Amino acid sequence: MRSRFSLRGYDSVVIEEILRYSSERYVDTQTERMIAVGRHGNVLVMVPYEIKGNEIIPVTAHATDKKQITARLRSGRFRNA
Repeated sequence: MRSRFSLRGYDSVVIEEILRYSSERYVDTQTERMIAVGRHGNVLVMVPYEIKGNEIIPVTAHATDKKQITARLRSGRFRNA
């Protein structure tokens, strides 16, 4: 996972902070994964993750914007966690 983050230009420490401290969280209704949203520099990033026991396992990270998140909430793809 760390290599995937670095290939996309994301710092794994910042992604970990988003996962731990983000107050903006959703559930993807199609995959049933949790999603944390936060800033990585000037870029808004959403990080889908799974919880297994006491571990938070990030799946990937995507650059996004508020319009995409709002559209997914309206369509029912996302719901508030």
